[in-house]
Amino acid sequence: MPAADMRRARAAVLAMLLCGCSNEAREIGPTVPQTAPIGERDPRIAYYQDNFGQVAQGGRYFRYYGCAGCHDDGAPGARDLTDGRWKRGGGFAAVFTSIAHGHGERAYATRIPVEPLWQLTAYVRDLQRHTPEKRRRQALDQQAEPRGAAWWGPQ
Repeated sequence: MPAADMRRARAAVLAMLLCGCSNEAREIGPTVPQTAPIGERDPRIAYYQDNFGQVAQGGRYFRYYGCAGCHDDGAPGARDLTDGRWKRGGGFAAVFTSIAHGHGERAYATRIPVEPLWQLTAYVRDLQRHTPEKRRRQALDQQAEPRGAAWWGPQ
């Protein structure tokens, strides 16, 4: 192999090795949360509350984990999540805490991973904007998906 070709081959190998270094690679943008919101001004809230995909996934978890068993259309009193009145406050962090820790003997934070709790919170806070027709349509769309009749623990 001529010397010029050898130099080009070495340069190509060196370039590939240098391009493959990822020690300095950093993720830019939101990552899956590992903790609860740190207050109502947590910058991660907008990613979940203002994202139709995250809200829709929260709706799937709402049925999957059996939340609809107690909080579906026509639920009485404080169980009605569509009226916009919140017993423990309606901010994102307050609703998250209520779902994760505020259900009496049921400690959902120990049974549901953190990101689904964020998605559930976004969905629950969005429910007051859903018309009954939209909720019925969502229920029809989710008929084939797994769901719990009521919460019984991890599924």
